[in-house]
Amino acid sequence: MFVRALLLFLASLFLATPTLAATSISVYAAASLTDAMDAVASAYEAKHDVDIVPVYASSSTLARQIANGAPADLYVSANEKWMDWLGKQGIELNERGDLLQNRLALIAPQDSPVDNFTPGTGKPIVSLLQKGERIATGDPAHVPAGIYAEQALQSLGEWHELQDRLARADNVRAALALVERGETPVGIVYQTDAKASQAVRQLGLFPEDSHKTITYPAALIVPARSSALNDFRQWLAGPEAMAIFQRFGFSPAPAKDH
Repeated sequence: MFVRALLLFLASLFLATPTLAATSISVYAAASLTDAMDAVASAYEAKHDVDIVPVYASSSTLARQIANGAPADLYVSANEKWMDWLGKQGIELNERGDLLQNRLALIAPQDSPVDNFTPGTGKPIVSLLQKGERIATGDPAHVPAGIYAEQALQSLGEWHELQDRLARADNVRAALALVERGETPVGIVYQTDAKASQAVRQLGLFPEDSHKTITYPAALIVPARSSALNDFRQWLAGPEAMAIFQRFGFSPAPAKDH
């Protein structure tokens, strides 16, 4: 009787003991990475006892949150500017490296009567707007997509006429949504955003030399606390993850010469 009671007691202790939770990795990533990073996270979680917890917003918003103490393990920005800014706030950036590249695209709703339209090769973009209409893009004051858009429009000589006709969104996916809902007849987003949406179509790409190269740098916010975090950072730049990113329209960033 005593032995049976002891065994029952030990069994109850075993059942009451919490199992070790999977390692959690918090990834703060630019809004334009939403679909691709979700797919990357799922692929990694399927083979590793790790929970990838993504947080998406404009690169500027994420950088400010991290600077104010948000618990990010990994930050992926849509431009160098906000990664540089974060480092200047005294945040330790580890394993920093350029991860991806993208292109800037002009889009319209799927049912738009506008034909293909490549910026810089014919009529000005303003010709696509009727009186009172606006063009959607990220706010050039802080959103990378908007910053690139401003550079491109300045390069093409169209900024002066269009700057007061921008529908300035808080992030590139918000700009995409304005075009999806038909609230603006055209928008400037990344080609990956155009590819991700069934409600819009890409009219054309901006010339690559009309703006700075659209680069996505990534960095660990703290030194790797565990091998799991370091392993994920390395895997993210490897061929398996890169194949997923490319499926969503991104291209790998070229290696920098040292």
